[in-house]
Parts: sequence; structure tokens; C-alpha cells
Amino acid sequence: MSSIFLLLQKVHENVHVLSMKANYSEPKIYTGGVDINQWSKLTKSEQSEALKKDWYVHYRFRHPETGLLKRQTNIKAGANRFKDKRSRYHILKIIKQSLEIILNEGYNPYEDNSSLKKYLEERLENKQRTKNNSISLKVPTNLKVEQDNDVETNVKLKEAFELVLKLKENVMTHDSFVKYRSRINKFNTWLLNNGFSTKSDITSIQKKTVITYLNQRLEETGVRNRNNARTDLSSFFQTLKDNDIIAQNFIKEINILKATPKRNKSFSPKQENEIFSYLEKSDLTLLLFIKFICYALLRPIEICRLKIKDIDIQDKKLYVVAKNQPVKIKIIPEILLKEIPNLKDFDPNHPLFSKDSLGQKWLVKESSRKDYYTKQFKEVKDKLGLNSEYGLYSFRHTYIAKMYRKLARESSPHKVKSDLMLITGHTSMSGLENYLRSIDAQLPKDYSNLLK
Repeated sequence: MSSIFLLLQKVHENVHVLSMKANYSEPKIYTGGVDINQWSKLTKSEQSEALKKDWYVHYRFRHPETGLLKRQTNIKAGANRFKDKRSRYHILKIIKQSLEIILNEGYNPYEDNSSLKKYLEERLENKQRTKNNSISLKVPTNLKVEQDNDVETNVKLKEAFELVLKLKENVMTHDSFVKYRSRINKFNTWLLNNGFSTKSDITSIQKKTVITYLNQRLEETGVRNRNNARTDLSSFFQTLKDNDIIAQNFIKEINILKATPKRNKSFSPKQENEIFSYLEKSDLTLLLFIKFICYALLRPIEICRLKIKDIDIQDKKLYVVAKNQPVKIKIIPEILLKEIPNLKDFDPNHPLFSKDSLGQKWLVKESSRKDYYTKQFKEVKDKLGLNSEYGLYSFRHTYIAKMYRKLARESSPHKVKSDLMLITGHTSMSGLENYLRSIDAQLPKDYSNLLK
């Protein structure tokens, strides 16, 4: 830990600030470029922008060679890991007051300050004996001073996990956060079962520690879950780094293992006809759900996010909420428009697809809706003898491949893919090409003549 911070920690909160000397400037607090005294008059947006910036204490000290006042390293003291003005400013005010005192006592960033440190410690020890009571340090011991690129901290395991999860809950969707929290808590539990405690320093977790954990996840759950755990842990440690709690995110140095993705198979025309015929007699709601996949090419979770108000019949538009993206607008093709019943009498805020019906109140998360319709389709698969290689996604693969092959009969490959991108929603040509290869949409013509 830097010598300046050890000195700051020794200063009593009630010691009066003495007059400044000419060889240094008065320490000041930078508060994101706004006047802290006008905080209540700032808009929410202005306050948010200020809190996005690092706050710190800064001062100048006269350089022994040039004789000029030179800007010294900013002192942040970990204040920026707090996202509210009150906590952040409270810490920095204490740092400013303490800095003023040690500067007045003779602290010099260009000299050895060990004698000053010893003097202050002895003075405070004498004060303690006189008062027969311990001095309460106002600088929290779980914070740090950042000097250049060196980060020192004694933030405990429990505090670090609580902080990250609190921050992530505010920026992630509910379903994403639930999965993220589950993986992070599994890692926390593993640490506690392998020699760590809630009071362990967060910096005691080393790269080797995480590699050991990920190897265990690989053995128990496979490559995909191991990689997912690595991704979330990287996000976890990056948040700690962004909040000045650790110096670096070493998870980025841990490799991602190559995994062979499991993709649902496309349906044959016979299988497709059997499914549609069966559902026409047994479950018209599930059939319409599937037609939204086939004709609008929506993913099951996107359909589960649809509300009545997102269906604009007059303008033939769908307003789709995509994960972590702005609302996407898609057309409703005529073939699907004919299948949608009159929705005028439904509550516009109700989900389009509710349990076994349309437009009814259904107070469950979108992921639970998706699980429900997935289970409903599994019952259909079981009836028709379809195995786990087929799922709701199979309809999307089937119809994209069907459209590609029809377009390919009349246009050049580039034009076909350009037209198809508008329909499927892929954001890049290479992404679409990879997808088409994975679902075997691009098949050659009969090449028998080449074999003769």
C-alpha cells in the first residue's frame, strides 16, 4: 500500500485543518465536472453523466528541480465504486481533509516520508492512551488509493459479490440477471467450499483459482456450460475492475473452448404436414404460435414478448422486443395476417399468447411462457414420434431454408442473401451465410453427370 494512504488512514476525523504552506496547492475534489453545491438543481440526466465519470481529490506540489507546482497523482480511494453522490462525496471530503493535514505536517511526495509516518503514528498512539479509547478512522479500510496503475484493496469476498450483483441487477433484463446470478453464486459457493471465506480478500482469487473451477465445470457439465461460466465470470471481474476494486480482469486471458453447437434439425415436408394436421384438430393456439415462427420468422422468446398492442393489423407491422436491443419492426406477411383473429376487444397490455389462449392476463415471466409452449410442443413430438433433435426452432430453420431455395432459382447468390437478410433479421452477410450452412439450406444440384 502507498505511503500516502497509510498516512491518510492515521488522521482523526476531528483534527482541525491548519493553514496551507506555499509549496503546495489546496487539495480539491473533482466531481465529474459539475458544481456539487448545485447538485439538487441538476437534472437527472446531468447527475447521471457526472456519476459516470471518476471523482477524485487532486492537488499540486512544488517540484524540487523546476520550482513549479506540479500536478500529483489523483487520489480516488475507491470512491467511484459507489454510484450515488452522497457516499462518493463523503469519502472524498474525508480524503481531502486528511490530505490537507499531512501536507501541513510536512508530507512531500518527492521525499522519504517514513519519519513523518512514524511521528504521526506516535502522536496518535499517545492521544489514544490519553483518552483511553481508540480513534475511529473515517477512511473506510475496505477502500484503496489508486497510485498510477497500482490498485490495492482489502474488499472482502462477500462485499465484492454483493456489489457486483447489485450493479448488474440494474443493467440486465430480469431473465438474463437470474441466469447470471445463478452462475456467479455457484462460483461463490465453490470458493467457500474450497478454502475461501466471506472475509477473504477479493484479490486472493487468482487466475489459477478460476481455471480450477472452470475445469471442474467442464467435467461436470460440458464445454458449453463451462464457456458460459467463463463469460459471466469475466463480466464479474470486469465490473470489479471498472469500480477500482481490482487492477485487471485476468479472466480475459483464459481461453474459450471450442464447442460443437447442437442445432435443431429442419422438418421434412411429411413431418411438417403431420404436425400441422395434428394441431388443427388438437391445439389451435399452439398452431398459431408455430405459424408466427414459420411466417414471421420470430424466435420463440420473441413471440412470448409480444403484447396485443405490438400487433398493428392495419399497418401490417409487428413491434418485436429483442434482447438488449431497441424494438425491431417487422412486417406481417399476408399469409400470417390471415391467421390472426380480431384482437380489438383484448387488453392492449396483455400478452398475445397466454396460457392455452390469446390475449388473456398471464402474470409470469416471458421465459416461463417460452417454457410452457416448449413443453406443449414436446407433447406433440411424443405423439408423432419425433425425438430431441427437433424443437420449435426447427420451424424457423425449415422455413428460412425453404425461402432460400425458392429465391435461389431466380436470382444470383448475392441478391438472394441480400433479400433474405431483410426477412431473417441477420445483421451481417457472413452471419447469414454461416447460418445457412449450419441448417444445410445450400444444397447442390444433382451431380450424377459428374460421376459418369
